[in-house]
Amino acid sequence: MQHEAAGSVRQQVSAAEWDVRVNLAAAYRLVALYGWDDLVFTHVSARVPGSEQHFLINPYGMMFEEITASSLVKIDLGGRKVMDSPHEINPAGFTIHSCIHAARKDVACVMHIHSLNGVAVAAQKQGLLPISQQSLFVLSSLAYHDYEGLALDAAEQPRLVADLGDKSYLMLRNHGLLTAGSSPADAFLYMYIFEAACAIQVRAQSGEQELIRIPEAILRGIRAAASQVTRGLGSNLVWPGLLRKLDRSNPGYRE
Repeated sequence: MQHEAAGSVRQQVSAAEWDVRVNLAAAYRLVALYGWDDLVFTHVSARVPGSEQHFLINPYGMMFEEITASSLVKIDLGGRKVMDSPHEINPAGFTIHSCIHAARKDVACVMHIHSLNGVAVAAQKQGLLPISQQSLFVLSSLAYHDYEGLALDAAEQPRLVADLGDKSYLMLRNHGLLTAGSSPADAFLYMYIFEAACAIQVRAQSGEQELIRIPEAILRGIRAAASQVTRGLGSNLVWPGLLRKLDRSNPGYRE
C-alpha cells in the first residue's frame, strides 16, 4: 500500500518537487539518526520548486524516522493543505517557518530542532562562544531571537524575521536551533555544524580549566572565508555520502 501511495503522489507532482520530497524525507530521517529529534515536535520545511506559496512539511504525529517522500504534506503559507493527503499537519508548528519562507526568497529549506546541546547553549546568556573551529563557521552568520513563549502567535513573526535578517543560523534563546539553507542538504549541513559547536561548548564547560577563546581577528577571517569554504559542500560532497549512510541504516525514505 505504501508503494502505491508513493506512486500516486509521484504522478501528481513535478520531477523537481519529487526530488525535493526525497531529500526532505532524508533530512528528517537523518535528524532522527543523529538523535536531534524531539519525538514529533519540531519541523523541517522546504519550498516547492517554482512556487513562492507552496511548501512541504512533515505529517504531524509521524516519527521523523518514518517519514517518506510521499507522506510529506504540501501546504501554503497559511498552513492549509493544497494537495490531497490523508495526513494532517501542526499549523502552529509552521508559524516560525512560514514567516522565514515569506521573507527570505533565497531560503528553500528551514530546519528547526530542540537538541539537548542546542537548548543548553540557547539558555546561556553569552550564547555560542568562539572556542572551536565549528563555532567559528556558525558565528560567521549567527543571529539570536529572544524567547517569547510557545511560538504560536503570529505577532512574533516580524521580530523573528528581523532578528534572523540575512543570516543562516538562528539561536532561539531557551528554545533551540534553526538553520536556513538553499536546500535540505545545506540546511542539514549547517545544523550538523551548529549542533556540533553546541555539544563541544557544553563538554568544554564541564571541565575545570578556563576556556580558550579564539581571537576576534581569526573570527573576522572566518567570516570572509566561510562562504567559499562551505558553498556547495552540502549538496556536492557531504549529502551523497549521508544518503548512502541512510540507505544502509534506514532505507525507505524515497517511497
